[in-house]
Amino acid sequence: MVKAIQVGLGHWGFSWTKEVIPKVPSIHMVGYVDSNPDAVKRVQSELGIEEKRCFLSLDEAAKGVEADLAICTLRTEAHYPVVKRCLELGFNVLVEKPFASTIAQAKELVDLAKANGRVLMVSQNYRFQPAPIAAAELIGAQKFGPVNLVSIDFRRHAPSQGYRYWDMPDPLLADMSIHHFDLMRMVLSDEPKRVSCRTWNPAASPFGHHPIGVATLEFEKGTIVSYRGSWMSSGPVTPWAGEWTMDCSEGEIIWSSRDHFMGKAGPDRLSLRERDKEAVAVPLAPVEFTDRTGTLAAIAKVIESGSVPARFSSGEDNLHSLALVQATITSAARGGEWVDIAEIMQ
Repeated sequence: MVKAIQVGLGHWGFSWTKEVIPKVPSIHMVGYVDSNPDAVKRVQSELGIEEKRCFLSLDEAAKGVEADLAICTLRTEAHYPVVKRCLELGFNVLVEKPFASTIAQAKELVDLAKANGRVLMVSQNYRFQPAPIAAAELIGAQKFGPVNLVSIDFRRHAPSQGYRYWDMPDPLLADMSIHHFDLMRMVLSDEPKRVSCRTWNPAASPFGHHPIGVATLEFEKGTIVSYRGSWMSSGPVTPWAGEWTMDCSEGEIIWSSRDHFMGKAGPDRLSLRERDKEAVAVPLAPVEFTDRTGTLAAIAKVIESGSVPARFSSGEDNLHSLALVQATITSAARGGEWVDIAEIMQ
């Protein structure tokens, strides 16, 4: 059993408190932290959390309870200072993506976690779904040989789907595409080499920054990924993880994941198509803890066992996903110029 505190009880944090944390039996909550008294009162009144387990500051919580893990569910700009303080206080940390605003900050947190002997994990929840796990295993087993080209489409119409963050900088690349970029790395078991990206904001868009983008990403083993994403699409809605076609030497792996639309959840899907044959749907193995419960269960297991599983999204691993975000943003600012990941990682 892992004793945990949660830091950040706002809109998204409360979703963790109510819908995610109670579903992971290896987590024992001992404290809840938010500087906003109203947020603290909400968990007390709506969820029946005892007052003695609620705190208005992280340092106050550290003095009041003994815990192994801090679950950090705050706004992005608060990630770096809060995670840093959690690590300094001796907590292992699970933090929402992106886990820092810059590569320099992210590297500092990774180094601090290592120096203190603590686990730092980024909640890349899209990894914990049946289809991307199966795709990663098929690619690893060379089911159809080497991957030549990966095509990914993400389509949503934010104005009609309850989107809220119209003034967020880089709403596509930084807030949404980071999931897809992270899945690219996981499924291909490869690291990006360079990227070219263009973004734009269409007429009559409520977004303050660019919600549409196209990118070409080159990976170290030579695989090219063609990515198209839009928060302003009038086309058919895709699952949250996008629609993927992975073109290999002897066939295609076609899949989609996190098929939630208008409150309805659909299953992950994966099909195999041998060259010159019809696609055949493949049954997917169930995942015990999916999505955000998957990330929480994973770090609890690492803390309890000391063993790090395959595809674990540690802070160190996630540096490369964050670098992809920064590289595509940089490329878009340069009019689509190729940007080397090495430049971003310096």
